[in-house]
Amino acid sequence: MAHETPDAMNAAAAASSAGLSAAERSRLQQCFQTGSQSVVKNIDYAIEMFRACVVGDPANPIYLQSFLGTVRRKQGPKKGGGLTALFSAPSRGGLRKLLAADKSREAIQQGLDILKSNPYDHAALLVMAEAAGRLGFVDSQRVYLKAALDAMPGDAEVNRQCARFLASRGEYDQAVACWVRISKMKGLDDEAQRAIADLQVTKTIVAGQGLPGRAPATTQKAGAVAAAEEVPAPANRRAALEQAIARNPADIDAYLELADIVERENSADEAEKVLDTALAASGNDIKVREHMEDRQLLWSRHRVLLAEKRLAEQDTPENRGTVERLRSAQAKYEIEVYSARAARYPENITWKYELAMRLKAAGNHAEAIKNFQDVLHDVRRRGAVALELGECFQKIRQYPLAMRNYQTAVDLLTERENDLRKRALYRAGVLATGLDDVDSARKYLSTLAELDFRYRDVAERLDKLTPAKDKGGPAKDA
Repeated sequence: MAHETPDAMNAAAAASSAGLSAAERSRLQQCFQTGSQSVVKNIDYAIEMFRACVVGDPANPIYLQSFLGTVRRKQGPKKGGGLTALFSAPSRGGLRKLLAADKSREAIQQGLDILKSNPYDHAALLVMAEAAGRLGFVDSQRVYLKAALDAMPGDAEVNRQCARFLASRGEYDQAVACWVRISKMKGLDDEAQRAIADLQVTKTIVAGQGLPGRAPATTQKAGAVAAAEEVPAPANRRAALEQAIARNPADIDAYLELADIVERENSADEAEKVLDTALAASGNDIKVREHMEDRQLLWSRHRVLLAEKRLAEQDTPENRGTVERLRSAQAKYEIEVYSARAARYPENITWKYELAMRLKAAGNHAEAIKNFQDVLHDVRRRGAVALELGECFQKIRQYPLAMRNYQTAVDLLTERENDLRKRALYRAGVLATGLDDVDSARKYLSTLAELDFRYRDVAERLDKLTPAKDKGGPAKDA
């Protein structure tokens, strides 16, 4: 399928909605109103009404947001995948087949049924986002991608898809934030750093050409057609948003879009002032606060990346101090944000896991342990969390507890988590050596040596554990 420009896709979405008859549009609006009125009294009926709205007008993001929000309200906070994830896997396969057959609308319709059972099915959300993108429904595509990212912020493919979408819309800093998350995943740092560098170059080129955050078009259309499809100048859009806010100071979406433009045209500091105003106008609305937190996390990480780049180019005491200061500020702010979200959404173990990792990195091992223990019931993370717990217990000199967690990590971590398993074997072997449990130390380190004989100093440690009588070579022939 040929790649479409963002403007062409917006036009396609508008055409889709415009193609609805007045009667159909009225019917869908009535469904929407009925669904909105039924959320409290009959949530299942409300879900069906919102589903009908999305099927009737899949380009309408408001219908889609209402459907997803109501299903999430019914299901409650995200829990482990369990049987629901197993049963939905074949259905996701059906979605991909529909997409391959160029049946994007049918894929969206079938996907809605999957989401009714599990609104946090990030794999289904990604397929539906692709279907919406093929149809040119950019606003709906954004909603699907955001839902997938909210459901699985630590998934590499979710972050890749979001990054590509954001870059295609000229939202380069937001795309970088996705790649920063990917860079912290095992084995993906090189890929992420290349993508971040490419985005920074593209952003610089676009800014230098005076474009509104998008790469220059490769072809030009002549005459009236080009004029009709011309993108409004950012200054005009900024003025329109400022007028909209003046007419309605509670228009939060206008503030958020204005902040994007101000950031591109001026600076992150100026954008932050716009968001501060939005937060006050919204009455400290949680949606706006979390949007601000996400943006400030992004800006903080971007400042660290730039400082690290400067340090790599010129290693001076001043540049080293700047990197250290910015990293410290970033770590402190991340702990504040993830702590607030873990308290706000106590059933969302992702936030507790992210908070625990930051607390551990900051040396607050006792608090990290409490949060890691809350995450242990997530079977997908149990092996990795046991390893983190072992390291935390070892730091506070609770060696028996550390060893038990290392043993759990070794037992649970699979070949797919090979780097973590090797780390767990090494930690267990080293700790067993320190506890004078030579047999256990030899067992763990020998297993590690079989996997990777070059891992750190495993060869030297094994050699020290080998009795002198066993070090002699084979007997020479007489």
